[in-house]
Amino acid sequence: MAALITENFRFLSLFFKSKDVMIFNGLVALGTVGSQEVFSVVAFHCPCSPARNYIYGLTAIGVPALALFLIGVLWNNHTWNIVAECHQRGTKNFSTAATFLLFGSIIGRAAVAPVTWSVISLLRGEAYVCALSEFVDPSSLNHFPPGYGAETLARFPCNEVPKNLTSFKEDVVRILKYESQLFGWLLIGVVAVLLFLMKCLKNCCSPLGYRQESYWSQYRSNEYKLFQHTAEVHSKILAANNVKQFFGFVALNKEEKELVEEFPVEGVQPSPQWNTITGVYIYRENKGFPLYSRLHKWAKGLVENGPGPESQEMHLLAS
Repeated sequence: MAALITENFRFLSLFFKSKDVMIFNGLVALGTVGSQEVFSVVAFHCPCSPARNYIYGLTAIGVPALALFLIGVLWNNHTWNIVAECHQRGTKNFSTAATFLLFGSIIGRAAVAPVTWSVISLLRGEAYVCALSEFVDPSSLNHFPPGYGAETLARFPCNEVPKNLTSFKEDVVRILKYESQLFGWLLIGVVAVLLFLMKCLKNCCSPLGYRQESYWSQYRSNEYKLFQHTAEVHSKILAANNVKQFFGFVALNKEEKELVEEFPVEGVQPSPQWNTITGVYIYRENKGFPLYSRLHKWAKGLVENGPGPESQEMHLLAS
């Protein structure tokens, strides 16, 4: 039981692997705040009509949040690593905890923008007031004149109310904004507590020391940047060779000519090699030596296999 619990918690280190992730999440949140402000000023116009208010208000909060969430899922490299992993190898090498927290990582990162959007919408209160104004109980308002119902209350978010109800409009808007901001602060509190707990569990359950985990983070970042840049150069030189073979010459600028001369490309990597270095990576050690990525594992000449005595599943997901 203890071993099972330890295995499950080890994977929580996924959520806080590097400072780059936190910085990126911060930038996403700031961008979402700016977008929400622009939307509120330019695009948000409460219809001030019964039944329509509720739909429009909830749509203004929920639909952009849903769209941002889906964009976050599609934008996350781990999504496509999982797709590649399932296509090439299936999920036989994933424990239940690993599978659950793989998806948890994707959902957690994708939730930054929609949660920010929802929080800002609730703190501003405009969409909430628009959505729920028609549901305010007139009897809860002191000395509210009889004969006015949901149709009149639905117009409170706009400036389309009888003069004798102006003071009641201010009361209704104030009450609804109080509720909206209360929900917003509660959402912030819940998210903050969850982040705190995840951070604590990560530090307690990570099998790697602080310095080694920092080194692994730097390695992942450097490998990704170098791989991307080298792939760009390699593909450009290969394309230049193919174009030259077809036309007999290739039009290159000075810098591109120097690249072609400096890095001769004879061929391309076979598909099995691409498949070997593509997909989800679970941190492993071989005879006590760390393997920091699929590329690192391939470079060491180790074949693909499941976790064993010499290759233990310890830490989840490289970028």
